[in-house]
Amino acid sequence: MTFISGAVRKMRATLSDPVLYQWVAGEQTVELNQYLGQSLSINFLGTIHCVHCHRLTKKSFNQGYCYPCFRDLAQCDTCIMKPEKCHFAEGTCREPEWGEANCNIEHYVYLSHTSSVKVGITRGTQIPTRWIDQGATQARAIARVATRYQSGLIEVLLGQHIGDKTAWQTMLKGNGEPLDLAAKQAELAELCAEGLASLQQQFGLNAIHWIEEGEDIAINFPVLEWPAKIKAHNLDKTPEISGTLLGIKGQYLMLDTGVINIRKYGGYNLELKVKG
Repeated sequence: MTFISGAVRKMRATLSDPVLYQWVAGEQTVELNQYLGQSLSINFLGTIHCVHCHRLTKKSFNQGYCYPCFRDLAQCDTCIMKPEKCHFAEGTCREPEWGEANCNIEHYVYLSHTSSVKVGITRGTQIPTRWIDQGATQARAIARVATRYQSGLIEVLLGQHIGDKTAWQTMLKGNGEPLDLAAKQAELAELCAEGLASLQQQFGLNAIHWIEEGEDIAINFPVLEWPAKIKAHNLDKTPEISGTLLGIKGQYLMLDTGVINIRKYGGYNLELKVKG
């Protein structure tokens, strides 16, 4: 029997064929792909530690923060979800040094195929991790920009013609048919030509670069069997769950008894047991 316990973080993923996953609990890690088809249990031991300051907290906010950190940290601000409202760009960032290191750096705008084709943004250092974490089977960088704020403006512009959300239930039911992301990029470039030109004029050609000759990244996830019906486990309501591991996609473990989003439980003290 494999046993590991501690305050968990989102699963660590490495692009391979298929993606290689690690369970992360404190300083401990364990490879998960090897346990496909085996029975495992996850037990919430009742304590949660903030993923930033590590203090004990009764409730987790924003996937692992205590309330003071959630309230005060720039990385928990609303502009993280809506970068077009970047406080650093407005000069009102809660933590200017953090903004300088994380927002005032190169970002990419991309297309990905999750439950359908969508537009998104990410730091260059998070490629391809961002795509794996959202369960994308295909992804393509379409623009490189100088700041997070600029990536948000382009995302809003393209979002007039394409979605920016993932239907996670659909994503977990299968991969769907491959899409022509290059054709979608060309379509968006034509539809948004005037807006893109305006942004380039505003920020400069060196700040906003449309990637003409990009490449698609294909991502294959370790899945033995897709669930016919999506039922989500909730450790706050049911502290101990078990089942046969059928697959891993995005940050979800797919068991024959239901699915669980590990990222949701950042900072939770969990015990993982695998019966081998």
